[in-house]
Amino acid sequence: MKFYLFLLFIFLSSYSWAQNKTSSGFQPNRVQTSVPSTEKYLTFGDVKWKFATGGKIFSSPVLVNGVAYVGSEDGCVYAIDDSGKQKWKFKTGGAVHSTPAVHNQMVYFGSFDGYYYAVDAKTGREKWKVKTGGEKWIGGQGYFGMKPQDQYMEDPWDYFLSSPVIAESKEKATVYFGSSDGHLYAVDAESGSVNWKFRTGGIIHTTPLVYNHTVYTGSWDTYFYAIDAATGELKWKFKTGSDFGMAGIQASASGANDIIYFGARDAYFYALQAATGELVWKYDAAKSWVVSSAAINDDEIYVGTSDSFLLLTLDAKTGKEKSRFKANGYIYSSPAIAGNTVFFGDFTGKLFALDLNSGGKRWNEFAVEERKKNAPAVLNKDLLDFQYAGTGKDLSLYQSTVDVMKRFYSLGPIVSSPAVERSTIFFGSADGFLYAVRLKDSVD
Repeated sequence: MKFYLFLLFIFLSSYSWAQNKTSSGFQPNRVQTSVPSTEKYLTFGDVKWKFATGGKIFSSPVLVNGVAYVGSEDGCVYAIDDSGKQKWKFKTGGAVHSTPAVHNQMVYFGSFDGYYYAVDAKTGREKWKVKTGGEKWIGGQGYFGMKPQDQYMEDPWDYFLSSPVIAESKEKATVYFGSSDGHLYAVDAESGSVNWKFRTGGIIHTTPLVYNHTVYTGSWDTYFYAIDAATGELKWKFKTGSDFGMAGIQASASGANDIIYFGARDAYFYALQAATGELVWKYDAAKSWVVSSAAINDDEIYVGTSDSFLLLTLDAKTGKEKSRFKANGYIYSSPAIAGNTVFFGDFTGKLFALDLNSGGKRWNEFAVEERKKNAPAVLNKDLLDFQYAGTGKDLSLYQSTVDVMKRFYSLGPIVSSPAVERSTIFFGSADGFLYAVRLKDSVD
């Protein structure tokens, strides 16, 4: 009963670029932005196009040469041109929850079928694939104290698979990615041969950060690791919290000015010295998981929280909170910064555009059609509320949690992180669509 009450407490407490001195190519957990220089606040215009896949989209779009690459739960990776037309799709044997990386006319991504792939960016033809020890969602017997205690349960909030990152040296390019088998892999980008792999004590679903010749990654074992990018040898590791229901690292890291930033399910956001792993500061997110990856803009950090629905602005040097903005649901989408605007989505199917100079007071929003249609029946006063959505159900049962999450998915949650190119923002939704929405300067 104690565990069940704690579970209810959890339930009911209801890509900007990082500096990277060794990596070329995309860092998928840092959101891609490419817009004309502007100091203006941007607002949403009309839908330029939307492209239907056959499953939920948790992968984030990556934009290269007018083409958007994105994965879907239908097991495919799609290449979509600037008009919203499909150029090609590549079918795998499992859901694609990782974000593609694009480098030298190749697209790299992972699938829940247990393989990481390299395909030709122009044709979608496979060049190589590497088999991991298997990909899976985190979970356990009687997970979070839910019933029946002898049933294996997958975590309903484990959305991501590790996304590949490419780092280039004088000799070669290397692809780094984590796996549910507990290893961090370093793979030759050209041949697909494994250079080395490093074993952690848990599933890795975070996307690695390559920074100063070091690969940084978090694991569900509650440790954050710094690993030599060339040799795969451990440099240091840092322990995060391990209380019941509040453990594991799901968010991917960002780096700037020799500091590494990341959040954890222990409800803290951390700043560590890149070279030593020494704690610089940590921010207490008040019993709310930090699953969103951070965007860094000058001396400010923008990061989302889960149960408290907050987009936080933190001082990068001190960790002091400068402002907060409350959305309508969980924020798993990592923020993107363009001009004087930070963009991010929430679990109720809204995409927000927040004025960076407003202290969290000025914003506009875009809602997907599924949200508009289903919000009155699912939300409580327009807010995500697990108890409200589960009215009449025994919330100690795992099946009840699954049923409530299905109701939430009817809103078209935006877990995918947005990418901005010129005057358009791209993002995926759990409604199965990749959206391209025009942006415009605000009119004061």
